[in-house]
Amino acid sequence: MNQRTMITTNITVKKKSPLLKVFWEQRYLMLLVLPVVLWMLIFNYLPMLGLVIAFKEYNPFLGPLEGFLKSPWVGMANFVEAFSDKYFLFSLRNTIYYSVLNLVVGFPIPIIFAVLLNEIVKIRFKRFVQTVSYLPHFISWVFVIGFIHVLLAVDNGLLNGLLMDFGITKEAIPFLARPKYVPAIVIISQVWKSFGWNSIIYIAAITNIDPTLYEAATVDGAKRFARIWYITLPSIKPTIVILLIFNIAGMISPNFGLFEQMYLLSNAMIQDATEIVDTYTYKMGIVLSRYSYATAVGLFRSVASIILLTGANFASKRLTGESLF
Repeated sequence: MNQRTMITTNITVKKKSPLLKVFWEQRYLMLLVLPVVLWMLIFNYLPMLGLVIAFKEYNPFLGPLEGFLKSPWVGMANFVEAFSDKYFLFSLRNTIYYSVLNLVVGFPIPIIFAVLLNEIVKIRFKRFVQTVSYLPHFISWVFVIGFIHVLLAVDNGLLNGLLMDFGITKEAIPFLARPKYVPAIVIISQVWKSFGWNSIIYIAAITNIDPTLYEAATVDGAKRFARIWYITLPSIKPTIVILLIFNIAGMISPNFGLFEQMYLLSNAMIQDATEIVDTYTYKMGIVLSRYSYATAVGLFRSVASIILLTGANFASKRLTGESLF
């Protein structure tokens, strides 16, 4: 009986010791990671407690802590009000519209650019093109929107001047005063600013492709387009799918600078075309101090993003076999 107990004890120790051993062997690495973990806990997870005020009528005059604890509960009233507000629904429609446009137009361009860049033989020219394509990413949206105003201005605007000089139009077009021009302005400026930077991950994926695959295809008589279609694109398919899933998940909460772009571009004449969920939340939460209502809208966006992420991941796994989880 004692011998069986000793054997059981030894088995338990053997089962537990490897994990503890790994932690002890990597204790210095754990210490290096600890500040990052603490930063995430403090700035990413601890603020999530504030989501409680989405179900309250937060009173900031009670003080931050007192208002958080003693504000009256209102349940789902803030969410009901949001979905009853035509302005919120309008901003939601605009957000989805611009996200779909960016997905259809903006998502393939970095892939195409990375593939074409890979086909350039001269290294110096390739590096020059690559560097130039990255630069717009580091330009502030304030400068970009300012440049757009100068370019599209009715009086002495560069584009209007060229259109009238070539006889295409007889009078200046108020691009920044008509809502129908806003989607084109938004998508073109967005693509110009981001396609080079977004292509980095595709370029990195292409460099990991085995060169012998191209050599074998060339020997078999495959032309350049055939090598791209049957080797390059299939090899970077996992990268494309993962980034596509992230883009679909961000359709309600765009992560491509749409708030800065719309906030700076907006004016009284095109406000209907530039109103998105981000600007709507900003106005409700910061301008009107409706913190509970703005938090409810933000919580809805987060839940919607999780649903889109899960749905896109499930569809991708069924259709392509590639997925995040």
